[in-house]
Amino acid sequence: MPPSAGDHHRLLYAWQLAVLRFAVTLSDSDRLNVAAPATELDRLGGRRSGEDSLHFFRRTTSRLCAAICGQQQDAEATLNCFRKQIDQPRLRLAFAAAVGLARSKPARSKPQPKRSLGLFRGLPARPASL
Repeated sequence: MPPSAGDHHRLLYAWQLAVLRFAVTLSDSDRLNVAAPATELDRLGGRRSGEDSLHFFRRTTSRLCAAICGQQQDAEATLNCFRKQIDQPRLRLAFAAAVGLARSKPARSKPQPKRSLGLFRGLPARPASL
């Protein structure tokens, strides 16, 4: 029975989570754990004859791991491209923060109302209360 589209999405999400985990821990075991879903995604993607089979996710995984470790010249561009392809907003933000792409936007300050010195001009003064 062929895998459904939901299976592909769950596996893709598991792969993205594995990349995030590697970005956080930088451990060799987590690097190997990223390869498992990548291999499965490539396998599900279909095969051509023999050595011609596609290895998109494995190649992408190796590029991402190298970029995360800083072993690639265009690391920021690679990581930013991957970040933009993540559909889940929380996962996208977590990945950006883990690899140092998160740039906080300056918080908008509420405009302060203009204080007019003549606002209370002409009004009678209040008596001081005890």
